[in-house]
Amino acid sequence: MDGYAGVWILAEQKDGRIQRISHELLTRGRALADKRGAPLTAVVLGWRVAQPDLDDLIARGADRVLLVDDERLAHFLPDSFAACLGHLIRTERPEIIIAGATSTGRTLMPLVAVQVGAGLTADCTILDIEEGSGHLLQTRPAIGGNILATINCPDHRPQMATVRPRSTPVALPAAGRKGEIVRTGAVAEALESRVVRISFEETGEENELGEADVVVAVGRGIKRAENLKLVQPLVQALGAALGASRDVIDRGWLSYPHQIGLSGKTVNPKLYIALGISGAIQHLAGMQTAETIIAVNSDPDAQIFKVADYGVVGDLFEVVPALAQQLQRMGGR
Repeated sequence: MDGYAGVWILAEQKDGRIQRISHELLTRGRALADKRGAPLTAVVLGWRVAQPDLDDLIARGADRVLLVDDERLAHFLPDSFAACLGHLIRTERPEIIIAGATSTGRTLMPLVAVQVGAGLTADCTILDIEEGSGHLLQTRPAIGGNILATINCPDHRPQMATVRPRSTPVALPAAGRKGEIVRTGAVAEALESRVVRISFEETGEENELGEADVVVAVGRGIKRAENLKLVQPLVQALGAALGASRDVIDRGWLSYPHQIGLSGKTVNPKLYIALGISGAIQHLAGMQTAETIIAVNSDPDAQIFKVADYGVVGDLFEVVPALAQQLQRMGGR
C-alpha cells in the first residue's frame, strides 16, 4: 500500500530500563525488516530512559530508536501512551508494528488500532512476509489451540500484531553496529489522560515462571495432588520454578499462575523438565523454545518426546526420587 514503509517494534521500558520483551521483538522485527528491505525502528515511550539501553537497541538490530521523552510517560497510562503512539503512526506511516503480548501490549495495541483504523492480530506465534504481496502473515492458535490460523490485512495499514513473551530468543548485540537515536517530545494534547497513577504493587510469585532459568513441570501423570510432594526435592535441588500442564490446573492440583501453554504462560528456560506430560499441542506452544528439554513419561509414544532433547521412558515415581537424590549428593547445580 502506497505511503507506508518501515517496520516498528514497541520497546517497553520500566523505571527507565528497557525490558527483555523488547530484545525478543528485535529478533522478530529484524527478520521482517530484512524481508521487506526496510528499516527497523524501535519506538520507546518513557522518561529518562538509560542511554546504554537505547544504544543496546541499536546493537541488537534496530536501525533507529525513536524516543518520545516526557516525564508524564515515565509510567504506563493507556490514554496517553495510545495518543502518543497514534500520533507517531499518523505522522510517519509505518507499514508494520509489532508489540509484546504483555499487560502493556495487550492494553495499548487495541486502543491504537482503533485510533488509526487498522487491524490487530493478538498472541501470534509466527510472523512472516508473504511473497509477492509483501503482506504481513500473522499466525496464531485458534479454536482452543487445535488449529493455527494465518491472518493478513491487505486493505489497511499499519499491519499490527502482538507476540507472546518468551516465544522468541532475544536478539544478541553486535559490536560496532551503527544506528540513529531520535529524541522527540510529545504533543501536549496526547499527554492528557483520564487515569492517574496512584501506586503500583508487584504481584509476581517467588521464582516466577517467566524469568526462571530452570522449570520443572508436572502433568496428569502425577495422578493426584498429594504426589506433588514427590517433585519438591527435585525443584529445590535445581532451584527451579514449578510449572504444570492445563490438566493439572483444571483438576485444582496447582493454581493458575503455574500453568504453561496457550492458555497459560510461555516459558523459555535453559532447562525444562517435563514429568508425566503427554505433550499436547497447547502445552508445547508454551515451552518448546526451551534450550534443553528433558521428558519423563511411561508412554514411549508420548508427543512430548518429539520435542525433547533427552527422553526417559519410565515410571516418574521411580525416576524423580532417584534423580533428586543424585542431584542432592552432587550439591544441586
